[in-house]
Amino acid sequence: MPVICYNAPNRYTVYLKNVRAYDLIVTFCGNREVHEPEKVKAWLEEVVDRLIHEGADIFYLGGYGQFDLLAASVVHEKKERYPQISSVLVLPYLDRSYDTSAYDETLYPPLENVPRRYAISRRNEYMVDHADVVVAYVVYSFGGAGKTLKYAERKQKRIIR
Repeated sequence: MPVICYNAPNRYTVYLKNVRAYDLIVTFCGNREVHEPEKVKAWLEEVVDRLIHEGADIFYLGGYGQFDLLAASVVHEKKERYPQISSVLVLPYLDRSYDTSAYDETLYPPLENVPRRYAISRRNEYMVDHADVVVAYVVYSFGGAGKTLKYAERKQKRIIR
């Protein structure tokens, strides 16, 4: 899609071809426990590689549980080959300390008025709302991951399972 830039003081228009007008954002949702971590990590490596080749450059990560940590490690490892990608830890709380060594930046969505017990689910909804693709490892339909996946389905997001 071409991007149109108009400079009013100099009265000229520039058309840039093959420039993306937005980033392709990917987020992850998955159960806390992973039954076969080696297989899931290999699957994540393949999926993340494919998404990067499709133009994915921002990865929103939750940082809780084994699946989130696997996803973060895969994205972190991919940065060696694809330095243009960015991993973002999306925080549900501001009053906790986090290990941010595997992430390029942190993001705190507008959750300051959300009751504490709903902060993680609202953070998850924020990540889905702002992502183009949801990569899901959801074995159980109940719990936070199941609810997040159902939310992504209702929002008609592209979901890779």
